[in-house]
Amino acid sequence: MPAQKPDPRLNPWRDDLAAAHLRGEIDAPKFVDGVVKQVTSPVATLRRSPADGAMQDSQLLYGETFRIFEEKNGWAWGQAEADDYVGYVPDNAFAAPQAVSHKLAVPRSFIYRTRNIKSRPLMAISFGAKLSVVAEKDGFAQLAHGGFLYSAHMVAHDVFEVDPVAVARRFIGAPYLWGGREATGLDCSALVQAALVACGYACPRDSDMQQAALGQKTDSPAYGDIVFWKGHVGFISGDNLLLHANAHNMAVAEEPFDAACARIDAAGGGAVSCIKRLA
Repeated sequence: MPAQKPDPRLNPWRDDLAAAHLRGEIDAPKFVDGVVKQVTSPVATLRRSPADGAMQDSQLLYGETFRIFEEKNGWAWGQAEADDYVGYVPDNAFAAPQAVSHKLAVPRSFIYRTRNIKSRPLMAISFGAKLSVVAEKDGFAQLAHGGFLYSAHMVAHDVFEVDPVAVARRFIGAPYLWGGREATGLDCSALVQAALVACGYACPRDSDMQQAALGQKTDSPAYGDIVFWKGHVGFISGDNLLLHANAHNMAVAEEPFDAACARIDAAGGGAVSCIKRLA
């Protein structure tokens, strides 16, 4: 029986090219080490194939890094260093990497042209964006890739929160977006990922990966537990409450857990497959 190839979502390989660290695990005519670059656009779409109309599998946030194995026809094929996700990103989203010192701690904020809230913003960035600060003055942080951020909206990159549910609640009302990871649109697994990463947990991107990697199973749901269905995930956020990004509300919403379970089952999503509790 032939050996199963590594999951292409997390392992950068194609029939014609693969990452050097996969040498010996798969057959490929060419292996490359790749070059790390940093996202300097507000958000960069990570697509399944190099085409504007291709499926959006995920996104890269401002300041995150991406190891690029090939650049061709306006697309960079590579792997996100934050969560190992593989895909194609427009190659104009990047610049040379700078050391990350801070991260955005509010749902959205602006990068301004000058140290003045009345100046024209260069862009808006989302919670969790990685910031390379070179100086702070007059309540603003000067960023290595240009522009100024209101300093109170950021924290040091090694400062973590303590309650993932409280973090996730900040996104209530944010639109649901398949493959989205930012405050203007995100999906169910991205909500869980953002909340857990903010609290210092390593968390993979997709719900099936999260079910396999996170916590220990429990049969008695409690606050903070993570509930999984096939293709869906959310937080127990209180007594009979579920907090999740979902396509029924097309937004991040908190609703009765029992009612949500019944609706998901009736819509073909099946019963709860697993409930996990974090250590």
